[in-house]
Amino acid sequence: MTLCITKPIEFSRCKGRKIQLNFNGGEISSDAGAILLNKADKRINLIDRIVAGAKDTRCQGKIHHTIADMIRQRVYGLALGYEDLNDHNTLRKDTVIQTAVGQDKNLASNATLCRFENAVDRQLCWDIHETLVEVFIESFDKPPKEIILDFDATDDAVFGDQIGKFYHGYYKHYCFLPLYVFCGKHLLAAYLRPSNIDPAY
Repeated sequence: MTLCITKPIEFSRCKGRKIQLNFNGGEISSDAGAILLNKADKRINLIDRIVAGAKDTRCQGKIHHTIADMIRQRVYGLALGYEDLNDHNTLRKDTVIQTAVGQDKNLASNATLCRFENAVDRQLCWDIHETLVEVFIESFDKPPKEIILDFDATDDAVFGDQIGKFYHGYYKHYCFLPLYVFCGKHLLAAYLRPSNIDPAY
């Protein structure tokens, strides 16, 4: 019988928490990819660039979670397939997600994330899109001779009583009809719209 011995893989520490990947059991997570998302985020400095100019209007003495941490928590959750805010009731206590965000304590609750998302203004939305375009431009070693922008609308199904939801006859369910702008695989802009409009608008 072959005896396989795999050395553990060490990651940089998160505050006082030692991060190690091994195959000995212990605390197991199916979301270890969050650590790699964090590495990719840091490489292109995406989240920090987005929040650089963000204004925090909350009462400073009562803040437990920074804007950067909440955006990381939400973005990493979406990237891992957790679309609903309710998922963060569990994710906020997941040590892998905490580590990816850069914390060693419970992250923001779904209620806190909901309040944050509802308080986002046009300027932060603009900053997000501006950063996505900057990252896209930086991905080229030299300016391309031509780029093709793909404007596309698609359905985003809703299952609650969200403001702006409408029944769409083509998709046969209640939804929003967001507009996306892509160049190849790069998302440059996303604009949430109600579905009671012509997709060409």
